[in-house]
Amino acid sequence: MRFSLFSWLLLALTSLTAQTLQHVEPPNWWVGMQHSTVQVMIHGAGAAEWQAGVDYSGVALRETSRLQSDNYLFLTLSIDATTEPGEVPIVFSKNGEIVLTHRYPLHARTAGRANLQGFDATDAIYLITPDRFANGDMTNDEMSTLKEGIDRKNPGGRHGGDIAGIRQHLDYIEDLGFTAIWLNPLLENDMETYSYHGYSTTDFYRVDPRFGSNEDYRQLAESARAKDMGLIMDMIVNHCGLNHWWMNDLPSTDWVNQWPSYTETNHRKTVIQDPYASEIDRKVFTDGWFVPTMPDLNQRNPYLATYLTQNAIWWIEYLGLTGIRMDTYPYPDMEYMAAWTEAVMTEYPDFNVVGEEWYSEPAIVAYWQRDKENPNGYTSDLRSLMDFPLQIAVTDAFVNEESFGEGLVEAYEALAHDFLYADPMELVIFPDNHDMSRIFTQVNEDYDWFKQVLLYYATMRGVPQFYYGTEILMGNPGTTAHGVIRSDFPGGWPGDRRNGFTNEKLSDQQLAAKAYTKKLLQWRKTATAVHNGQLLHFAPEEGVYVYFRYNDAQKIMVVLNKNEEVTELKLDRFREILAGHTSAQDVLSAGKTWSLDAPITLAPRTGLLLTVE
Repeated sequence: MRFSLFSWLLLALTSLTAQTLQHVEPPNWWVGMQHSTVQVMIHGAGAAEWQAGVDYSGVALRETSRLQSDNYLFLTLSIDATTEPGEVPIVFSKNGEIVLTHRYPLHARTAGRANLQGFDATDAIYLITPDRFANGDMTNDEMSTLKEGIDRKNPGGRHGGDIAGIRQHLDYIEDLGFTAIWLNPLLENDMETYSYHGYSTTDFYRVDPRFGSNEDYRQLAESARAKDMGLIMDMIVNHCGLNHWWMNDLPSTDWVNQWPSYTETNHRKTVIQDPYASEIDRKVFTDGWFVPTMPDLNQRNPYLATYLTQNAIWWIEYLGLTGIRMDTYPYPDMEYMAAWTEAVMTEYPDFNVVGEEWYSEPAIVAYWQRDKENPNGYTSDLRSLMDFPLQIAVTDAFVNEESFGEGLVEAYEALAHDFLYADPMELVIFPDNHDMSRIFTQVNEDYDWFKQVLLYYATMRGVPQFYYGTEILMGNPGTTAHGVIRSDFPGGWPGDRRNGFTNEKLSDQQLAAKAYTKKLLQWRKTATAVHNGQLLHFAPEEGVYVYFRYNDAQKIMVVLNKNEEVTELKLDRFREILAGHTSAQDVLSAGKTWSLDAPITLAPRTGLLLTVE
């Protein structure tokens, strides 16, 4: 690309000035995007007093906007379809004199970015809290420019896990059978304490240096992709961290939701759907802060709304993601979230986003899904949601002693609510996550129940997600403290006594659990009936719950058994789906064949996974 003589002259004059920009966000854009108009936020001392000009073929400065602060300028650039990659000189002047010139990068898109494939039911997702998985680069544990240092003895402190540690163990994750990785947030959290979890963002365009760099993040995504594993990024648009750089100089007073005195969200999620809810209850829910250290962002401000949407698209494009997990999905402005999902899915039609709506009732969760017909007409492009109602029901089914006689009836009846969802097959299902007790603890460290829970989630409709360390029975006995739930994966740090990666000093039960997890998930990779098949289940009887997944190519039978004694499972009531079949192969016991012409003898407290022939 040739620059005009005028542009080169301006660039030369810039070197004579001492003025600098503190922030330019997004730091670059790409040619050939559906979003060919980009809002560039300029932050620098006195920037609102500047005039801006652009001289680059195919790029036009459509609008220059100023808000309340003297230090921000918002530039709207339009990029023609024929524009060549290069650096766009943006010339800033004041009173007819040049202040500086910023060369804004326009990159060529990486091949395949327009056709990014989102995660789906063919995937099994491995959830990682990066600070707690593995410390692959000990040189970045302490940063003099960041407030909190490392303190591995403190459950709520930073422990040093990082991107390098994850990348070094991709083979381990792949070998277990996982095809996608969801990482808790990696962006900068420069808070004084309790910053390891990543949900108090202080820079939306910068990976926290204690985890690595932006380029490290991209290399992780590429390394995972080379192993046919996708990467899911945890995002938050509801709030930022109190130490975000803009909190000292907000572009406008309505950039965050402000109150006469500190007001915390009431967490009353039903106010969105409740036809009788008061306006003040709705406002406190959406505009109230989570905690005093997490300012609540106001997505009704159009400049912030555009900023946040562009940030999501920027990271998808930069990393080549396979999905986004959106934190606290119902808390931001609901109309904004509809526009946000539409923008993302317009740019990446085959992409996927899963929203967190932590509620026990399916009607509340289903409200947010794409193609859901709601009484008030609300729609969005959100494909997936975390299936919290099912998680609650399944755990109750295993630990509720009153249900032992019927056998897992809570899990059975929970699925009857699937009619409320536009597409229940898109839901992300999970036994636990980073915000709740680990599943081994939830089932009271009962290994038999643990195995059947894993079997359930590996074969049920939806996209299964498992938390790191589940495969080696990590737990949090006696406490619900998040720092303990998110404990360090053993072997991720030099000098660890046990090593979950190499199996050193793992108990026999831990080794068995890992082998069981691997067998299930490696089998699942090619189990098309689980990927896209129908679901047929039968009401639990006498402590046994049976369901089938099937398509034209495959039929599988899952048996969950809560009985304490040997039990005979008569097959007559399943003839509507077993008619014409005489045998079944046991997936978990290699080489074992079951006859379907006689009752199946079930070992106590044991599940079965059968491929029907």
